[in-house]
Amino acid sequence: MNAMNEAISNIGVVPVIKLNHPERDAAPLARALCDGGVPVAEVTFRAAGADTAIRLMKEACPDMIVGAGTVTSREQIDATIAAGGQFIVTPGFDPELVAYAQEKNIPIYPGCTTPSDYHAALKFGLEVLKFFPAEQSGGLAKIKAMSAPFPMFKIMPTGGVSLKNLADYLAAPVIAACGGSYMVTADLIDNGKWEEITALCRQSRSIVQSVRSEK
Repeated sequence: MNAMNEAISNIGVVPVIKLNHPERDAAPLARALCDGGVPVAEVTFRAAGADTAIRLMKEACPDMIVGAGTVTSREQIDATIAAGGQFIVTPGFDPELVAYAQEKNIPIYPGCTTPSDYHAALKFGLEVLKFFPAEQSGGLAKIKAMSAPFPMFKIMPTGGVSLKNLADYLAAPVIAACGGSYMVTADLIDNGKWEEITALCRQSRSIVQSVRSEK
């Protein structure tokens, strides 16, 4: 895997974040994640100001890996890069956006859940794919089945991942990392529960380390 894919895989979990008030919450959230041993964030464009949140998180924690999620346009890729974002995640497979991200030299993880998606990703030389929505699309059983004809891919499942099933996903060799919002829910962020976020991140990292030490 390339350096970015390796770094994300080493962390093992990627918080998927919707920030309604980036000016207020981005910096303390970044510090809470890093304090919990999860120095990575996927900030989604489901809320306005995602690029602002990315910039503020990077300013607060320069060594943190911060990227954009729910990216659906070239303009959002440009905004992410301008803000200092380091990777792109799309909900589905859009060959135009994959090509554009590669042209801009920013890693992209497109949403892929079908053999056709995987075939398309293969043509672009991608290493890591997002599997979204994971649980609703067949979960770990489908991911394992898909890896038989496509063993070259590592997968980042997102959607329905929680502390309850995190270990099950991570135990599969095909999994690079798991995306999740359970440690960055709207309640936790909007109410400034930074210590609780840190605690959930530590629990997640403990699971990552425990599972991988057994491999």
